Amino acid sequence: MGRKQTKSTPRKVIDVEPEPEPDPDRISCLPGHVIDQILTYLPIREAVRTSVLSKKWRNKWYTLPNLVFDRQCLSAAAYEDTLVIQMKFLKIVNSVLLHHSGPINIFKFSMCAPIDESLVSDVDQWILYLSRKSIKELVLDVCTEELYKIPWCLFSCQSLHHLKLHFCCLKPPTLFKGFRSLKSLDLNHVAVAQDAFENLISGCPLLEKLKLTEVGGFAQIDICAPNLKFLEIHGEYEGINFNNTFQLATLVIDLWWDFNFENSNQGRSRGHSSNMLKFFDHRPHIQCLVIRSCFLKYLTAGVLPKKLPTPCMDLSHLSLSINFDDLKEISAALCLLRSSPNLRKLEIFKEIEVHTVPLTPAAYCWEKIFSAPAMPIRVRHVTIDGIFGNKLELDFIKFLLLYSPVLEKMTVKPVENFIPELMRGLIRFKRASGEAEVILEDFT
Repeated sequence: MGRKQTKSTPRKVIDVEPEPEPDPDRISCLPGHVIDQILTYLPIREAVRTSVLSKKWRNKWYTLPNLVFDRQCLSAAAYEDTLVIQMKFLKIVNSVLLHHSGPINIFKFSMCAPIDESLVSDVDQWILYLSRKSIKELVLDVCTEELYKIPWCLFSCQSLHHLKLHFCCLKPPTLFKGFRSLKSLDLNHVAVAQDAFENLISGCPLLEKLKLTEVGGFAQIDICAPNLKFLEIHGEYEGINFNNTFQLATLVIDLWWDFNFENSNQGRSRGHSSNMLKFFDHRPHIQCLVIRSCFLKYLTAGVLPKKLPTPCMDLSHLSLSINFDDLKEISAALCLLRSSPNLRKLEIFKEIEVHTVPLTPAAYCWEKIFSAPAMPIRVRHVTIDGIFGNKLELDFIKFLLLYSPVLEKMTVKPVENFIPELMRGLIRFKRASGEAEVILEDFT
């Protein structure tokens, strides 16, 4: 007999789900361009530290296009010794440049502590290296016992768009024809001969922004820049001449010189009877004008017109430092106000000169200065800062209120020890504009 066959019970198959894989490392999975963007927001010291995050990040900082070296590169402990700061700082820069690959668009070096003369050769090597990298922007703040002499290799760098130099000496080679691509130039405590400076400016046909702060080597500034739109000057100069600067829109002048100006020919334009007329000649597009220190006094030299022959139609912002004890400065300010039909914002800062004999209220005749028929001042917002509240200053305020028919707001900021009795009289002054609001910023 055969065996009795029985049905076999099928085995139950249990589906075992595989264990979930660990989440991928999100930092490592970031796209390369995102990593590059993150690194641009980090100080160099922190960017280098990202090498430990993952293999993908390890050498990413090698290709940073923007290199900024300042105090953020150093740890707090490094501030204890000046020599340690210098050695660590220069070592960081040398190491980064040694490992760097690819283009460098921006290089900024700023060190407040003076660099030992024996280490200046390192800076020379950096500039030589950068001149071969088609750098676009260079900021160099090198503090040494003597002004750092810029090496000639920099003047061959025609890729530069922005150049900022502090505490340097510029001696371009004889064959230097300028930076053909440069758009902005900032010189701060820089020494350069006048002919070299003029050749530098005229040799930058694309220059749009120029800032000069205590640049030494000449007393007269001559500027020829057809595309210049922004100019800022701080320093002790006898005067400023412009040639082919028709595009100039923003002008900040902070000029100082000898107070015996009125008793000499200093500041008097050669072959011209009026500094005011010469300064504004062929500058029709000025939109913002800031005058500080003694420059308004410079403009009073020679014949002072009541109004410019060609009005400043585009001027909308005017900021003036005025010595209220100088009648000619007041007349110069009124000349500018009469010549600015589209002025919207006016700022007045009181300038104090110890060599000026104070005017008496009787000599301060507004009706005579602004002879009838009075031209309206189209300003809308006025700020007056640093006044004491004496009659001479209040007469100026009263005059503005009387001849500003579209004035919306006037803010008066007196000094701490102002004269409260006179300042309270502000609210009683007659106003040409029914919308004019006068605000007194009190210290109490």
